Amino acid sequence: MSYIVDFKNVSTVGLESSPVVEALAGLRANEARYFMNKYKHEFTVVPASESQENLDYANQILKERDIAFAAKPLETSRFQVGNIQFTYVFYEDGLGINVMYTVDDPKKRAVGFKLSEGMEIPKELEGKFKFARQKSKLAGTIRGSFFVIKGEY
Repeated sequence: MSYIVDFKNVSTVGLESSPVVEALAGLRANEARYFMNKYKHEFTVVPASESQENLDYANQILKERDIAFAAKPLETSRFQVGNIQFTYVFYEDGLGINVMYTVDDPKKRAVGFKLSEGMEIPKELEGKFKFARQKSKLAGTIRGSFFVIKGEY
């Protein structure tokens, strides 16, 4: 069952098992606000148990850097706005990843990592990435990093 993320009234629906549930809900709402403001696109998530294809796609790209997260995926989202395909995965530990894949420009393809406030850096990312901090009214302090995608997917 899909769920349209409300960024005005932040809800923890679908994320209840996370130890940083409020911060993760804020992170998800922050993404929803971004897509509504920039693209007028409603950000919709689907339980990970119902979206194996999205998980497989994201995991295939993460293999470029030998990354496989131990944390349980809770929700995914996949959509296209203009010439950019987006795939999101939100994990139980508070991690949110997004794949930004431009259809017509191989130079503008990347995987982003966002850490919810209160979570530790996942072991899979420790020492491999530097994280910048971003303040969000919805999510508190978000730490983020990324890598550029080299392959074709």
